[in-house]
Amino acid sequence: LAKLPRYIATVETTKHRTFQFLEGAILPDNMLVAIASDDAFALGVLSSRIHVVWTQHSGGTLEDRPRYTKSHCFDPFPFPAANDLQKQRIRAIAEELDAHRKRVLEEHPKLTLTGLYNVLEELRKGTKPDALDAGDRQIFDDGQVLILKELHDRLDVEVAAAYGWPANLSDEDLLARLVALNKERAAEEAKGQVRWLRPDYQIPRFGSAKEKKELNLVGGEMRDGVVALEKKQEFPDDEIAQTAAVMAALVVASSPVGADVIAATFKQGPKVSRKVGAVLTALTRMGFVNSSDGGKTFALRKAA
Repeated sequence: LAKLPRYIATVETTKHRTFQFLEGAILPDNMLVAIASDDAFALGVLSSRIHVVWTQHSGGTLEDRPRYTKSHCFDPFPFPAANDLQKQRIRAIAEELDAHRKRVLEEHPKLTLTGLYNVLEELRKGTKPDALDAGDRQIFDDGQVLILKELHDRLDVEVAAAYGWPANLSDEDLLARLVALNKERAAEEAKGQVRWLRPDYQIPRFGSAKEKKELNLVGGEMRDGVVALEKKQEFPDDEIAQTAAVMAALVVASSPVGADVIAATFKQGPKVSRKVGAVLTALTRMGFVNSSDGGKTFALRKAA
């Protein structure tokens, strides 16, 4: 968790399996499972139905409450091999989900996550809002549970798409596919191909000599706010792919960065600085990106 501004956490034993960001200054106790990532992509995948179904069948229980056993629920879980655009879509929804829950809980101190998800579960069973009892109806209104449901539904669709699967698979089909994917990943790792979740931290400690050589880090820190690789990627020709590439660079930036810094992470370097700048301008106009210095540097807008 060192140097992370935030991290993902879930309560070890709880009725509803939820994940959220905690500020880096918060020290987790033994009742929390802490996941050392500040990436909203990871939060989105973990919050999806696909992961929750996996945890319900692989974790333990305490009385009637599911227990998140790290060695069974997290370690063997295969994350999707998502492309940059898919990751960014998942990040955006996960940020919105995390912000929405925190906002309604702050505005209504009597609300709890358990209460919100109790009502959400009723809606998923087909209960209409008008059929809720008075207490649940109050939670429904104060917690804006319809928005919560919509965010989870959108997240489930995007995460399923990142796996290349339909969003309406049964629990049994999901588990079968996840087990098969786990076996595929195990075979890959036996050949030396590891899909690191946090490469800038993991590769210097656990990676192969080849991976360590490819990861061009200065003292283990990100250079100029963006992780730079010796083996740089081409800046795409397609406009949609360009947008995804620029947003991916902003996601890993530790501070606001300019078009020249982002351009330097691609093979073409300064030659694509103008194109990167055009993408940044468009993203700013659409409200996805902020600039506090008149367009010199940019950062992803955090969900309110």
